[in-house]
Amino acid sequence: MKKIVLQVLGFFMLISCASAYQVFIYAPDTLTVGKPLVVNGTTTFGIGTPIDVVLYQQVTTSTEVKRKIAYVQSDNSFRVVFDTTHLQKGLYKVEVPASGTGESISMRQVRLIDRSDEITLTSQATQTLSGKIYIEGKILGNINSGVQIAVIGPDNSVIYGPMYVSTDYLGGFDVVVPISQTGDYEVSFTDEQGYVGTRTISIIGGHDTVAPKTTVTTTTILSSHGRTSRDNPIYFVVQPIGDAPVTISTSSSVDWVVEYVVANGDLHTINDQGDIASEEIVLNGAGKPLYFKVYPYKYSVDTVVYLYAKNADSVVVSPTVPAVFGMMTPTLASPPETQKSPLAVAGSMAAACMAALFIYLRRH
Repeated sequence: MKKIVLQVLGFFMLISCASAYQVFIYAPDTLTVGKPLVVNGTTTFGIGTPIDVVLYQQVTTSTEVKRKIAYVQSDNSFRVVFDTTHLQKGLYKVEVPASGTGESISMRQVRLIDRSDEITLTSQATQTLSGKIYIEGKILGNINSGVQIAVIGPDNSVIYGPMYVSTDYLGGFDVVVPISQTGDYEVSFTDEQGYVGTRTISIIGGHDTVAPKTTVTTTTILSSHGRTSRDNPIYFVVQPIGDAPVTISTSSSVDWVVEYVVANGDLHTINDQGDIASEEIVLNGAGKPLYFKVYPYKYSVDTVVYLYAKNADSVVVSPTVPAVFGMMTPTLASPPETQKSPLAVAGSMAAACMAALFIYLRRH
């Protein structure tokens, strides 16, 4: 009888010991292809215990992609990193097989997304060493905003950025980065939605045979921004470069009204695009500062506006109302003369009738 009791007690002790071991893993729900997939975990297993962590691709069935071993640290944590550079977008899962019992969470699903096709580079993929690397292109959907660019050199050192670069009304960007050696340079792009992708530009030695495209076409686009409303408009001062024409544009998605004063002092107002596209103006700089007043068409809007200037030395927000505006009344704020209310029309007709009656009574 005692033997049976001891066996039962031993069985329950085994179950108790088995259920004491737990594993919890943590991974992002979504990740862009090319970014490292970091899997962190905690466990009740002892220090130094090897933990298998497996990455599976889930299509119709689960297919093992990679397997790594992590070792439990002194704080009962473990960590592995999977390289996703060459993986296809889609649904994956990370799992610790046979992790134990109890309330363990030993599996997480991760969706890999691929945004690399949102980047188009128009600068040459192979350039001759000239002390600079030219980076020019477009990013889909990032009009009048910006993109963060970082450049890693052939020796894996970061030689530029991460630096925020403005994009124009077409999503275009350009930047020139100083370099001193040949080799492959990795250029990575990140926007407000996260990592977008990486492109490689190769720098070779020798003499320039074909000048990089950007040596001719690159023009810096400057910008400034601030909050504005119909009651509190914002004022910008743009300093042109020499006498060349200056292209001014606003950010999109809001119906903006832009007022500006030309050299002869005339006030002009544009409001052509609504909230579909940016307002754009091309002016002859003549080397003198240009002044702009920007506000939303709707009184209910109170938000930030960006003003972009191509072929300009500077773009700044004016802390005060520029003197050139003076007491000028915005042409857009006053209703056209032909748009009279029904009461006004009725009043005019009544006045005309009274005048006619007065004249008739005097003559008769």
